[in-house]
Amino acid sequence: MRETLGGPRVGRLERFCGPRRDSIRFGAGAPGLERAEVYLSACAFEPHRHDTYAIGVTTAGVQTFRYRGARRVCLPGQLHVLHPDETHDGAAATGDGFAYRILYVAPELVREAAGGRVLPFVADPVPQRATATRVVASLLRDIDEPVSDLARAEIAATLADTLRILSGCPGRRPVAIDVRAVEVARDYLAAHACEQTPASALEQIAGTDRFTLARHFRRAYGTSPDRYRTMRRLEFARAAVENGLPLAQVAAITGFADQSHMTRQFKQTYGFTPARWRTLTAASPARRARQAADAAAAAAQPQGPPD
Repeated sequence: MRETLGGPRVGRLERFCGPRRDSIRFGAGAPGLERAEVYLSACAFEPHRHDTYAIGVTTAGVQTFRYRGARRVCLPGQLHVLHPDETHDGAAATGDGFAYRILYVAPELVREAAGGRVLPFVADPVPQRATATRVVASLLRDIDEPVSDLARAEIAATLADTLRILSGCPGRRPVAIDVRAVEVARDYLAAHACEQTPASALEQIAGTDRFTLARHFRRAYGTSPDRYRTMRRLEFARAAVENGLPLAQVAAITGFADQSHMTRQFKQTYGFTPARWRTLTAASPARRARQAADAAAAAAQPQGPPD
């Protein structure tokens, strides 16, 4: 992945003694896509430039940076968008420091998701669009979440559409949902929820490109193909958890990267960790009935000859 952060400039040494240390932490990424979380107080970025889009949200403090000949200010909850190859710096505007989360996106990924159109240019680097800010913030909610091939396509399509809107380019003409494509994709994902289906395989199954499929799928079902697969995967995981399987085994058989990945997704969906869910549902009549049915089915299986 490209270099995305310029070298920091260390300020007065005594400022390191505050309650929070300056840090740059990178999360999970994918080809052409990188996510990071930054906090700076004693340090500041020297003028530098990326060959990617840099799209972030200030999460604390006040951020200031020089960009295209003017000094900019970005407050908590505000979006900032930097075009590839544009020089900028970055520092705290107050003594309290500042923090942000950010996406670095390769321009070729944006162009591909935009159907080969010219790269969008956002003239105002701190655009006042609440909807766009919410969209980007949602993509940065958990930077440690692994980015699957399907999720990469969804993120690219979402960012390409967001950048196009922020740039003021004319919107796409409304296109009817390709019902056959999204239904075929949905059925396949439901039947293979615990597998790592690549976007290229889903393109062949649905008969359309991954970015169009991501857009149509969300319009048809209110979520992305990757999230739909995750929800079906979690349904299998929940049943396995309720039936008492070890959590590491549940994560492995349901297709999660590891137990901690499953736990994060489970908690975000059901509001409790898998272990806590198991405890709370232990007395459920439905669970007892399912366990009894499983035991009866096992007892009805033909027994092999004795050793």
